[in-house]
Amino acid sequence: MCERRESKTMPDADDPDRVARAALTRVIEPGDERGGRWLREFGAPELLARLAGPESGAVELTGATPRRLAALRARAREAAPSRDLAAIDEAGGRFICPGDQEWPTQLDDLGDARPLGLWVRGRPDLRAWALRSVAIVGARACTPYGAHMAAVLGSGLAERGWVVVSGAAFGVDGAAHRGALGADGATVAVLACGVDTVYPRGHAELIGRIAEQGLLVGELPPGDHPTPSRFILRNRVIAALTRGTVVIEAQYRSGSLVTARCAQRLGRHTMGIPGPATSGLSAGVHELLRGEGVLVTDVDEIVELVGEMGELAPARRGPVLPRDLLDALSTRVLEAVPARGAVDCARLARIAGTVPEETLGKLYGLHALGFVERHGDYWQLTDQAIRGSNARRGGS
Repeated sequence: MCERRESKTMPDADDPDRVARAALTRVIEPGDERGGRWLREFGAPELLARLAGPESGAVELTGATPRRLAALRARAREAAPSRDLAAIDEAGGRFICPGDQEWPTQLDDLGDARPLGLWVRGRPDLRAWALRSVAIVGARACTPYGAHMAAVLGSGLAERGWVVVSGAAFGVDGAAHRGALGADGATVAVLACGVDTVYPRGHAELIGRIAEQGLLVGELPPGDHPTPSRFILRNRVIAALTRGTVVIEAQYRSGSLVTARCAQRLGRHTMGIPGPATSGLSAGVHELLRGEGVLVTDVDEIVELVGEMGELAPARRGPVLPRDLLDALSTRVLEAVPARGAVDCARLARIAGTVPEETLGKLYGLHALGFVERHGDYWQLTDQAIRGSNARRGGS
């Protein structure tokens, strides 16, 4: 199981940049690249001042319509970062920013779509956990097969010391989290709402367990609510935070595929669990696998992709049958013996393409191994050989 530890240095709640970023999480929607560009150009305190101050200061914020700027300014005037920072502290959480020791630097790969900051609940260090994490995402209305695979992979990854990241939704997400928790492992839920807000309501107990045993992470300030667009934008954080994304059951139009495609753009591993070819719930996964996604079926195959060099999945092959151990000539002689009835050595030699003396020697060897039995000058297959035959089944 992954190590759990406190961040070595707690964020300074009086830092102007931190306070401004906390305020901006109420102003700029997650994933807004225009807002991210403004933040990069002006810095958090200056950007907040331009939005919350006189209207003339917002004129230089290029790329937004007057109506859009008016909406942002209205939000900025209502932002109360001190209240939000106090609320997250009361909930036992913290607000971390780029540059903090706990900030996962892989999120910087998102460029201007990078989170302004992250609201976090839970004791472990997010950066340490993210370095060895895998996302498991999939359908909310999943089948029993999808839920089973998510739980098995979640527990298996946790037992191997990997952190399971998902979105705490119904279906595959919840099963993956429960699998990790059931193995006393590490799991992170990336939410599309405030980390003190329970959504979906039916997962109140699960989200509470994750807050105690793992981490709740979100871009939205305390008390904020989810919207359909926020769920979609949340997925880019799941993709960027982890070393790879596994998709279990997803239709063609699925938020899980958004996560997978984002992971591909970021150069992360993208994997899919196949389902029945007739299942619409697996159609999106199969389309992913027809592209750049990698088919995986168990934890070993996932770790082979995301783990360190040399962490290879075991070789896969079917069972070794007694016939597999025969030399080539013995195999030819055995295959010459008909499934029904007996035949003499001379005829077997002609069918096998060898001489009678060689054929007779191989027949005695096959007799000793229990494949054939002798009746005078004739030979036939034993019942055991007929039951265990893998040679005559309509093909190779």
